[in-house]
Amino acid sequence: MGMELVCDNGLFFEFIPFNQQNFDSDGTLQPNAETLMVDQVEEGVEYALLMSTCSGAWRYLIGDTVKFVNKQRGEIVITGRTKHYLSLCGEHLSVDNMNKAIDLVSDEMGLTVKEFTVCGVPYDSLFAHHWFIGVEEDNVDTDLLKKKLDARLSELNDDYAVERKHALKEIFVTVLPNKAFYGWMESKGKMGGQHKFPRVFKNFLIDDWKNFLKQNNYQINS
Repeated sequence: MGMELVCDNGLFFEFIPFNQQNFDSDGTLQPNAETLMVDQVEEGVEYALLMSTCSGAWRYLIGDTVKFVNKQRGEIVITGRTKHYLSLCGEHLSVDNMNKAIDLVSDEMGLTVKEFTVCGVPYDSLFAHHWFIGVEEDNVDTDLLKKKLDARLSELNDDYAVERKHALKEIFVTVLPNKAFYGWMESKGKMGGQHKFPRVFKNFLIDDWKNFLKQNNYQINS
């Protein structure tokens, strides 16, 4: 199920628990972050990966987050990127969580979802998530989509489930045609298979994305 780490050929790995103690809300490594050796990791926990090599790389943060699926064999799966996750209040929502939830909900509702993104936004004095989901179908039941997505995310991520009862007070869902996502990419000169639509928008990109939608007469639910 996973990829086996090469630990006997000039590579040395360290693992940083991917949590709010070690990374800020933008996915930047905090000073004095905790690092673990391969014998200290646990299966099912997300880690950022540091790599040193005999060719000169020294504690290089590759930017991927990984989970061990078999500690004994040293097998991992890649779950996302340190910069592509959302944690406004400790929900630690990874791209892996997002992809799985979207896949499950789209199968349940018979939708064709090719693109999506999510933004963290203020809500009253606390927080909310705003999902933008691209579909091929018309007349999508947005309320049902929202309820199913929220439920699936709570099943997949215990931290998310906890924060939905506390600081993460609401989620919003805007359904868009897939061409809206492709249009934004084209406006940035990033068309083509080598470019991927960001799964998480942060900081100034949130306003940039929303302004693009308004300028092109797409309705935003919020």
